[in-house]
Amino acid sequence: MAEAARPSKTGIRVLLVDDHQVVRRGLRTFLEIQEDIEVVGEAADGADGVARAEELRPDVVLMDIKMPGTDGIDALRKLRELANPAKVLIVTSFTEQRTVVPALRAGASGYVYKDVDPDALAGAIRSVHAGHVLLQPEVAGALLSQEDGNNGTGRGSTLTEREREVLTLIADGRSNREIARALVLSEKTVKTHVSNILMKLDLSDRTQAALWAVRHGITG
Repeated sequence: MAEAARPSKTGIRVLLVDDHQVVRRGLRTFLEIQEDIEVVGEAADGADGVARAEELRPDVVLMDIKMPGTDGIDALRKLRELANPAKVLIVTSFTEQRTVVPALRAGASGYVYKDVDPDALAGAIRSVHAGHVLLQPEVAGALLSQEDGNNGTGRGSTLTEREREVLTLIADGRSNREIARALVLSEKTVKTHVSNILMKLDLSDRTQAALWAVRHGITG
């Protein structure tokens, strides 16, 4: 008798990208018991991960860094080139800043270690899906120390008062929806402000905007 199809869940759609099948199986086993998380696919390397992300359009991608062929950092860069909207959460066994920092610079929303507590992993997925940035203090410090000064305070003077308010909330880890509620604005208006902030500061993503704000004292 054919196996009955599982009913589709509504919630956070997750793609698993890791070259170790055992890791993918373990992640899937845990995540599939979460009521608000659905594993929609798997990939064993970065190139396949990019292809699957384009096909499946997940909300969150759990991405390993070290994989044969196309690694996680190259896959991240490709996803950003394709303007894929998925949030990428790095799941890695590497703790060195020289490994994690390039991934964050390539557009990851944060990272967790492979020995993370399962409930903490689910919380991390929900957090990046909501628009938050997950940075360990030592990695945030490394990112700031690597800034070359090109995004100096002079550019901050081009921000409007409202844009500075939005930037302050970005630095606080707020999602667009949370910013909209806090400032009594529509999400569409917040998205426009975020785009203007990134353009004026010559930054590529919210992670860089949050770090810029911290470095230049634009925090709540």
